[in-house]
Amino acid sequence: MPSSTIGRRVRPAYPILLLLAPVLAAGCATTRPGAPPDGVAPTPPAVWATGEQPAATPTVAAPTGSARPAPSSAGPSATAPRAGLRHVFPVRADNVAYHPTHGAYPATDIFADCGEPVVAVTDGTVLEVSRTDRYDKRGPQGPENGGLSVALLGDDGVRYYGSHLSGVATGVNAGVRVRAGQQLGKVGRTGNANNVCHLHFGISPPCAGRDGWWIRRGVLWPARYLDSWRRGGNREPAAEVTAWQRKHGCPKAP
Repeated sequence: MPSSTIGRRVRPAYPILLLLAPVLAAGCATTRPGAPPDGVAPTPPAVWATGEQPAATPTVAAPTGSARPAPSSAGPSATAPRAGLRHVFPVRADNVAYHPTHGAYPATDIFADCGEPVVAVTDGTVLEVSRTDRYDKRGPQGPENGGLSVALLGDDGVRYYGSHLSGVATGVNAGVRVRAGQQLGKVGRTGNANNVCHLHFGISPPCAGRDGWWIRRGVLWPARYLDSWRRGGNREPAAEVTAWQRKHGCPKAP
């Protein structure tokens, strides 16, 4: 497929999307939009996850199960946020589509075939990893909705969250450094993905030790950043994230 069709944003021009809104509010997306036309952690150690790593740099072994950092009131990182970092589209695939909106709260569902690579949006440190799908539709809705997931604290000071994965890449564990474009996992349908292959993508501030799933899942609309990254641009969400946190702080669960 020509590169011009990769990651084509699907605009909600069809009435069916309006009918889906009540369903989306209850969970993640239940249908994939049409195909495009023409077809916080401790101070990070000096190690990188496997895959696209710099030469002569050691890697770490991947533990089994889930890795979740202990809450800390000291903040997620002692490193000052950096501007001008490279940002890339979070799914590396030819057949990708996404809605500019999302049910109930700001986020985006990026639809692609199960197994397509999910990559780091920018350089940063892995905050949390879930390698076990604990979602139960009969249980509380919210804490485990994401199924398999990875949360990344970018060096720009922004947290990027991807969930519903079918698998997490070897060596991607809490505290590990990753580069923009490095594979973190694979598109899947775990959690409350409703049997539809997609990546739930959220942007939020890292409220170390004072937040939870209700912030991690997303507080900003990502579409305009995704639009830029898909075209090879580098629109940065750090300023919007900072403004949001100044206004809202780290709110408790809704």
